[in-house]
Amino acid sequence: MYDPTPYALEIPANFPPMAIPPDNPITVKGVELGRFLFYEERLSGDNSLSCGSCHSPQAAFTDDGNQFSTGIDGSIGTRNSMALINLGWDNFYFWDGRAATLEQQILEPVVNPIEMHETWPNAAGKLQADSAYRDLFIEAFDAEQIDSTLVARAIAQFLRTMISANSKLDKVMRGEAFFTQEEQRGVTLTQLEGGDPDLGLGGQSGADCFHCHSQAAGLFTNGQMENNGLDSVFTDLGAGAVTGNPQDNGKFKVPTLRNVALTAPYMHDGRFQTMEEVVEHYNSGGTPSATISPFMKFTQGGLQLPPSDKQALIAFLNTLTDMDFVNDPRFQDPGAP
Repeated sequence: MYDPTPYALEIPANFPPMAIPPDNPITVKGVELGRFLFYEERLSGDNSLSCGSCHSPQAAFTDDGNQFSTGIDGSIGTRNSMALINLGWDNFYFWDGRAATLEQQILEPVVNPIEMHETWPNAAGKLQADSAYRDLFIEAFDAEQIDSTLVARAIAQFLRTMISANSKLDKVMRGEAFFTQEEQRGVTLTQLEGGDPDLGLGGQSGADCFHCHSQAAGLFTNGQMENNGLDSVFTDLGAGAVTGNPQDNGKFKVPTLRNVALTAPYMHDGRFQTMEEVVEHYNSGGTPSATISPFMKFTQGGLQLPPSDKQALIAFLNTLTDMDFVNDPRFQDPGAP
């Protein structure tokens, strides 16, 4: 029978409210169904690949160290698999921002020829043939006919419950733990403007992180598209390929820093293997281009952080690891329905 019991979503006290689509409220049965579907390999053309195949829990729901993911036909993608963390607060999805909602984002990998390479009618048909899934869709949506819209809604409900907010940093903020001196230095550096104070231009000898990775709302992203100085010539136009606006070329979604120690390699193309490489990219100032973010102010000269400060930044980034999130049994593969 249909069971619309609401899911008791716990929003961390330091997070903003989550905007839930009116046409897809989060329910206990919807989340249960979404979890099964997230790990359902029958959504792929050869029944071998699920969403969870490229978003594994132990890697904070990225592709477990792979620069690019491999689809069912052996095709290899061109972008790094994004971490699935606190997605309920995002305003757009994919590195290039082409999906406006989580539900829209979920529809794409199934039909993508270099990913799951299936048609939605075929995928829905395989689920429809399984009596266990027929029962689950009735319980979650009061629907006897399974289709792509309902699949996307169920997976979106599940993904919105995947909230990471119990790292060491969170425990410190709640008064349950304390930073080491090095970790505290790293936190401080992220909140300070870059540049030499003696030049009188507002510099604070900091790492200049807070513009794009704001700690204020607990999300560690400004939720924007930015060109962070990776290239002067773009082989991947990013948001520019979506909008057609040259001013968007080279801009990509700013990811959260949460669980960043678990999500290597880094950047939209996975070019950096370590956090040390990432820190050095920003310390060097990056590469200037026509669309570079105004927050990348040190392409000439760099931030010039000493080695001790770079190590302090790494120490801070490690405090954002939330093993309770990674190991949460609610997010693991439940097996067959």
